[in-house]
Formats: sequence, structure tokens, C-alpha cells
Amino acid sequence: MEAIKIGDYKNPKVHDFDVIKKVLSGEKGLYEILMRRNNQKLYRVIKSYVNDEALIKDVMQNTYIKAYEKLHQFREKSQFSTWLIRIGINEALYELKSNQIKKTTKPFIEAPKDMNPEKAIIQREATWVLEKVISELPEKYRIIYMLSEVENMKIKDISDCLNVSVSNVKVRIHRAKHMLKDKLYELSQKPNVFEFGFEKCDRLVNNVMKIL
Repeated sequence: MEAIKIGDYKNPKVHDFDVIKKVLSGEKGLYEILMRRNNQKLYRVIKSYVNDEALIKDVMQNTYIKAYEKLHQFREKSQFSTWLIRIGINEALYELKSNQIKKTTKPFIEAPKDMNPEKAIIQREATWVLEKVISELPEKYRIIYMLSEVENMKIKDISDCLNVSVSNVKVRIHRAKHMLKDKLYELSQKPNVFEFGFEKCDRLVNNVMKIL
């Protein structure tokens, strides 16, 4: 097997299975590759359950540590990311249960950083509405929607992750989309959608007056 470097985490030709073999053979530092490849996905999954940023980082850290300790148990019949997410979900649920932490209602979809200011504002407002609606989905629909529609995971991988049948995953995705559609329509009928008032208005006025 050819030598693998940390910078290879972006190289699609370097497979997770090869990295894992190297880590298990003693090259512990290469575990960083697996972390960098899965940080975004793991973050979004855990954020679907937990709303505290500090706790999210703790859960991610615990997930990676447990995954490392159990790495010898990993079997190549599934994707490493699928196996890791399963551990992450268990860690998140454990924290929720043991600490009775409020489930997430915070944003987990970000606008591109290179977007111009006007479009960025519109994007943030639209994203806020979508995030709010997603966060209000029942947990079993919310996590599957996130994995399928935001992370673009395959149905089979989601099934393996959550230990739910393929047919059940498909049904939940379908229902989640319908619930989102209905809720978005309901919000669109309210006169105060995208209203610029209260705190938004006060903040803008105060900022402008400070500049003048």
C-alpha cells in the first residue's frame, strides 16, 4: 500500500478503508483524514438533535474518540461515514437523555460566503424560514430529511445509519417533504412573513444613527 499523507483527505483516490488499515497498523496521525472528511456531515447530523454549539463540539469529540477506540470493529461492508454517524447519533441521544437538553431549533444550513450582500440577506431570510420549519419536524422525519436532502446520502446508507428499513426511509422522506410543503404554505399565508420590524427595525435604526 502506498504512503498516505494528511493532505490526502481531499484525494478521492485515497479510500477510507485504506486509511483505516493504516491507522490500525499504527499510523494514528492519519485518523485526522477521516475526521476532516466527515466533520461537516457529522456536525449537521448532531445539530439536528442538539442546539448548543459547545455541546455539539463535545458530542463530535466523543464520537470520534469512541469511533477510534472501536475502529477495529469496523467492517468494510458499510461506509465509514455511515458507521460514524450511527455512533454520533447515539452520543447525541445519550446527551439529550442524560442532561435533558432542549432539542435543536437553531440553523444548520449556511449561505455561501461569496454571495453579494443583497442576495445574502434574501438567502438568510429564506434559509431561516426553511430551517425553522425543518427544526419543527418530528425527530424521526427531521434527521432522515437532513441526511437525504441536505447531505445527499443514499437511501441504503440512511437505512444502515438509523437501523430503519429502506421502505420506511422512503416513506419518512416523502412525509417529511409533504409536512414541509404544508408548513411553508401555512407560513406564506401569514401577513408578517419577512416582516422588518421590532428587533430588526430597532437594530438597523440604532446602527445607522451611530454612523450619522
